[in-house]
Amino acid sequence: MTLADLFWVFLLTFIAWYWWKSKEFKELALADLKRHCQRVDVKLLDDTIFLRGIWLKRDSDGRLHVWRRFAFEFATTGESRYSGKVVMLGRKITNIEMDAHRI
Repeated sequence: MTLADLFWVFLLTFIAWYWWKSKEFKELALADLKRHCQRVDVKLLDDTIFLRGIWLKRDSDGRLHVWRRFAFEFATTGESRYSGKVVMLGRKITNIEMDAHRI
């Protein structure tokens, strides 16, 4: 096996690992978001969130984590769609923002 072959094997393994971990983080964010939507009495539309940003950032202790921003849509009465954002730093949700909406 050549060095080029090892590189491609490593690259494909890394991509598969990254995809697997990203899916796990998305599921964590979605579960927390569903609980948040129930608490504020809105309906999460399509039970879906979309990755909109990814970056490396430090937490309050100075440790480096992956920062992710997800977007979602919700409704209060079913007539209007509103947007929102979920921000994660590592495995922790740091912020959930929702557009102003009718109650």
